[in-house]
Amino acid sequence: MKLFAILWLMLGLVSGVDLAQAGTMDRAAMEKAFPPPLIVGEKDRDLPVWPIFKQSATSTPIVAYAFESIDMVAIPGFSGTPFNLLVALDTDGKFMDVKVLSQHEPVFLDGLGEKPLFKFVEQYTQLSVKQSIKIGSNQSGADKATSANVYIDGVAKATASVRILNQSLLAASLKVARAKMGYGAGKDPELIARIRPDVFTAMDWDGLLRAGLLTRHIFRNSDVEKAFQGTVGEGLDPEALAAPEQSLQELYFAYLDVPSVGRNLLSPADWAYLQKRLEPGDHALLVVGTGRYPVLGENFMRGTVPDRLTLGQQGLPLEMRDLDLDVRLKLPEPLADAQVNVFRVIAPAGLDPAAPLDFALLVTRSKGQIYPEVVRKALAFSAQLPGRYVEAAATDAKTWRSSWTGRWPELGVLLLGLGVLAWALREPAWLGASQRRLDLFRTGYLLFTLLFIGWYAQGQLSVVNFVALIQAVLARQSLVFFLYDPMTVLLWAFTAVTFFVWGRGTFCGWLCPFGALQELVSKLSQRLGIRQVRVSTQWDARLKKVKYFILAGILLAACVSVTWSDRLVEVEPFKTSITLNFVRAWPFVVWALLTVGLSVFFYKGFCRYLCPLGAGMSVLGRLRRFDWIQRRVECGQPCQRCRSDCAYQAIDKAGKVDYGECFQCMDCVVVYESEELCVPVFNRKRKATSQPVIPIMALPHSRLQPAATGDTP
Repeated sequence: MKLFAILWLMLGLVSGVDLAQAGTMDRAAMEKAFPPPLIVGEKDRDLPVWPIFKQSATSTPIVAYAFESIDMVAIPGFSGTPFNLLVALDTDGKFMDVKVLSQHEPVFLDGLGEKPLFKFVEQYTQLSVKQSIKIGSNQSGADKATSANVYIDGVAKATASVRILNQSLLAASLKVARAKMGYGAGKDPELIARIRPDVFTAMDWDGLLRAGLLTRHIFRNSDVEKAFQGTVGEGLDPEALAAPEQSLQELYFAYLDVPSVGRNLLSPADWAYLQKRLEPGDHALLVVGTGRYPVLGENFMRGTVPDRLTLGQQGLPLEMRDLDLDVRLKLPEPLADAQVNVFRVIAPAGLDPAAPLDFALLVTRSKGQIYPEVVRKALAFSAQLPGRYVEAAATDAKTWRSSWTGRWPELGVLLLGLGVLAWALREPAWLGASQRRLDLFRTGYLLFTLLFIGWYAQGQLSVVNFVALIQAVLARQSLVFFLYDPMTVLLWAFTAVTFFVWGRGTFCGWLCPFGALQELVSKLSQRLGIRQVRVSTQWDARLKKVKYFILAGILLAACVSVTWSDRLVEVEPFKTSITLNFVRAWPFVVWALLTVGLSVFFYKGFCRYLCPLGAGMSVLGRLRRFDWIQRRVECGQPCQRCRSDCAYQAIDKAGKVDYGECFQCMDCVVVYESEELCVPVFNRKRKATSQPVIPIMALPHSRLQPAATGDTP
């Protein structure tokens, strides 16, 4: 436990180090990034945004806002360090340019290289924050420039990293759009409440009013006159003065996409048509009006934003646009001639159906003929959807939920594999009943680990996970970024449980793809007749300490230098051999091949002596509560059979298993369960039949064979 304490003490001593990130672009750098005819304005004091102007013949209008993503949001990447992007967002909310300023993703650092990353971000140009930008194949065939739901191509073997980049870019851009362009307030569009599609009650128009699904508001003439009181518009409406209690406009509002509204007011065919017109997260707002002041002016064009009715939420405006929906609603007879409009609010606007909506009916009056003086007043009303029709937002839903739902077949296979392993380790007697059974099961499972968990599903745990955790904690960042990689999360969760039950060997011996590759190479070399070197007990003990010093160096670097930690984690060949399939710069490939080749002569040499992840697993494995590998009183005194056969040299002379160095190969379990291989049991059996016993202390390493009847040692 001394090493355990030393590692935590080291982290405690440097816990005061602040790795908080901030933007790096100054005016000179901005002017270089946006050369003439563009002009870089003064940086905003409240929000770190640079206005970008463009010189024209008669004016210098703002054409974009430039900012660094890390100044707006700092979502840790897979390495624990956020991306920093230089983003130029034009005044319509379109991406004028996106560039990567800095990143520390392992897969893009000397792995795939940065070229695929740069190509990935180029896809954002001319897309809009109004669109729902998703990573994956575009099965809908939607046009990128006009659709509210577009797809961009991901990067193979970097799925988690590009998802984090996408989330960082959109969250930062929406923050700027809300502050500078009047987009919806406050919330990430995916971290809001949702309409419940499973709640439906049959109701008529009056029933919808009683249930609160329809909001009714009457603007009377007297209300309008009161709004214009004290202005030049006062008293300009004779009808309002003659009948102050008469209605100027009677409005009804409802969420038409709520099933209890849409299915009651539309035919089944029209309801289905509405669903097709809406992208996920969009809302259809129904506005029915009757009166002498229509919601839509005379010059209104279908498919555009209404000129007399505005929508806001939480203090900032939301854009609603006519859906141009040609359907017939089931309206009561008094509203047969009412003006009916359906408006759409797209998902990226961030409308929260659980929060009140603030509407304003704009009324305009003018006085004078040649140069009239125009006065506008906003008549406000609010609407609130009852709580039973909405589902509360799941925390950080956008950041990771799609990563899980999109990989459920792989996760199902992994869970099945983990269940099989847990059952096998829970039944060591069954697994070790014969050497053949163990060999078949273990070889098959190692192939599953290497081929499926490693090369196919990219589920290689790494010391990078420790580094990411430390850097995120020191930078006071959320740890939600881990959820982008569901395979890693499940493997860590299972491994964490096994620390208490079986120790470090469950992962290192069964679930590590690189460890599986090493063991399979070792077994193959043995079959080819290559003799492996057995290190002396003294040197074996010394060499096993090396990995702890490597781990300590990496953790210390993680606390003080992102650059150095990025370099030191390359001692692990996992990224080269498992993530990138040896397709990488030649120095990394040579190192990976050397570590694999080491297993030809030294059984899993990298795992035993050099692996920093294995060192961390060994430290955490000290949480184990059970000595689950059974031993006999003769083990070690005098029998040395299992110690002699242990390829990991994890059994001491006293016969005690060193669980911190045990990889759970189960060979000693086979010996223990066998009447022919376990010498104490074998001797008791021979003694019972009055046959000579075997002097076990004198037996050479790995040469013990069952003696035939009548044989002498």
